[in-house]
Amino acid sequence: MPEYSLKIKQDDLGKRLDLVLKYFSESRNLGLSRTHIQKLITSGNVRLDGEKGLKANFKVREGQVIKIITEEGRSGAPAAQEIPLDIVYQDEDIAVINKQPGLVVHPAPGNYEHTLVNSLLYHFKELSDINPQRPGIVHRLDKDTSGLLVIAKNNPAHLSLAGQFAKHTIKRKYIALVKGRVEFDEDVIELPIGRHPLQRKNMSVGFGPKTKYARTRYRTLKRTKDFSLLELEPFTGRTHQLRVHLSYLGHPILGDVKYGRNNEFVRLALHAQSLGFMHPTRNEFVEFSSPLPKEFSELLKIK
Repeated sequence: MPEYSLKIKQDDLGKRLDLVLKYFSESRNLGLSRTHIQKLITSGNVRLDGEKGLKANFKVREGQVIKIITEEGRSGAPAAQEIPLDIVYQDEDIAVINKQPGLVVHPAPGNYEHTLVNSLLYHFKELSDINPQRPGIVHRLDKDTSGLLVIAKNNPAHLSLAGQFAKHTIKRKYIALVKGRVEFDEDVIELPIGRHPLQRKNMSVGFGPKTKYARTRYRTLKRTKDFSLLELEPFTGRTHQLRVHLSYLGHPILGDVKYGRNNEFVRLALHAQSLGFMHPTRNEFVEFSSPLPKEFSELLKIK
């Protein structure tokens, strides 16, 4: 099982154990949620100076060493599975994938098969293994979001791309169908996002100490009396950022059962249409795009 360790620095003195591990997970792109981290702690998969039986709210001290076993009760690497894959581009360092809606990006507790990772292992011989449980994965899309993802085939490419995401230099644009007639032709949404205070599996706009800055630019491409077609550009990468921002404005994305009401559609109407970044080895900016999903086009023709 993959193991990681970290030494507590002065900046983390007095912080909760689960929060320290959450920040560590984010810095290493491990993808561990706070809930999963708390489960690892209570199950003994987190040890502090060799001791287990810890609590999530334990206050850490400088110099302590924490060891984390990331996969609770799960050993071995993900298995290759023959799942269709739309490969937009590939070379020896990267691949760009047009992900279909309904496909989970990587294995997680309770969902270890039929993911994009399982498909990648079938289609590619080489993938980065910085996180052995998520080979090749540098960033994610929600299960029901379609569109472009860049995959790293080796560790240097992975680190280069991860650094660009951390610095917010990756150029990403999404297309969304949202409920109602959006008023402005374009605008920038700057509203902090954090965990919903009551519905802990949801995110929400908030202004408390645990929220994080989030910024989204949108441009209105088409309006009808029932819906609007938007181009979205996230400057930050908060969980469910686009969905939460648009829902807060009163224009939830069509088909979003988590953040919208009475906005039925055949799927979540969110598509990652373009992706641009510095190629890890060619030292040039590359950009890719994918066509508008047919469900979007059909609705536009009807209206």
